[in-house]
Amino acid sequence: MTVDALTDVAGVRVGHATRTGDGWLTGTTVVLAPEGGAVAAVDVRGGGPGTKETDALDPRNVVQKIEAVVLTGGSAYGLDAASGVMAWLEERGRGVRVGPDPAHVVPVVPAACVFDLGRGGDFRARPDAATGRAAVEAADASAAGARVPEGCVGAGTGAVVGALKGGIGTASTVLESGITVAALVVANAAGSAVDPETGVLYGELFRGRRVAYPERGVHESARRRLAEAAARNAPPPLNTTLAVVATDAGLSRAQAQKLAGTAHDGIARAVRPVHLLNDGDTVFALATGERPLDDGRPLALNDVLAAGADMVTRAIVRAVRAAEPVDGPGGAWPSYGELYG
Repeated sequence: MTVDALTDVAGVRVGHATRTGDGWLTGTTVVLAPEGGAVAAVDVRGGGPGTKETDALDPRNVVQKIEAVVLTGGSAYGLDAASGVMAWLEERGRGVRVGPDPAHVVPVVPAACVFDLGRGGDFRARPDAATGRAAVEAADASAAGARVPEGCVGAGTGAVVGALKGGIGTASTVLESGITVAALVVANAAGSAVDPETGVLYGELFRGRRVAYPERGVHESARRRLAEAAARNAPPPLNTTLAVVATDAGLSRAQAQKLAGTAHDGIARAVRPVHLLNDGDTVFALATGERPLDDGRPLALNDVLAAGADMVTRAIVRAVRAAEPVDGPGGAWPSYGELYG
């Protein structure tokens, strides 16, 4: 049975650590690969990225597999969450072997952050190593194929998309070949997810089915609410949409790099404008290698590439729809569901 989430890729687990109240509105999400690791790659398109260990994923470099990916709030400060994940992995001997003792490992933990500083009211309330450890422990404790909480959790706790509340979303599909492709997204963009003329989510225009347009009165009321909220809030200096696209296909590191790159198309369908100087848009790709690509089809990878972008679009729609409104000392962000139903 599938749950329409990143965890439909066998062996992949997701854990959130969420901090709210007393000035907090942030968190960390960890994607934990199967033991032994997964082939990984990354593609950064935003002009203001905050990342860690992304150079290690370059196919020209030595690291072959990684054990976890960290997505976190807190801007560059929040990248400290990866230290907690590294410590947890080291205790279990999971990482790149660097000595004769099996315990001599260096876990390579790529990480990327979103800007949510001060959105809970306290600029100094941000994830740290303990937050990262809590998230990876939550991932490890989850059952195989478990449902993934969406909305204002983990790295999506303080996320904002334009003037709307953002969050975490996830989606998956199974191709005719039997290969699973899935995505998890932290939607926190400077651009908007909503068509200003109709109120429809951009991402729903690409879902291959008829779109229900909001009534004009509902849309006009929503536009007024959003304008009021935007006027009240301080302009966000930085934003970012983060994604992890995972598959059980057997991909080379170069093929995984291509998957990470084409998955950015999924962001561009759901958010406009995208990849701005004050975005840090970053997509990671993970391949567990359980199902080989069809050697008789030289272009078999195309199916995986197309599905990766599609799942990112769907995940952004789900993130925005699952988000709950926030009205606190750090600002007010209505949710799409609150405005449009």
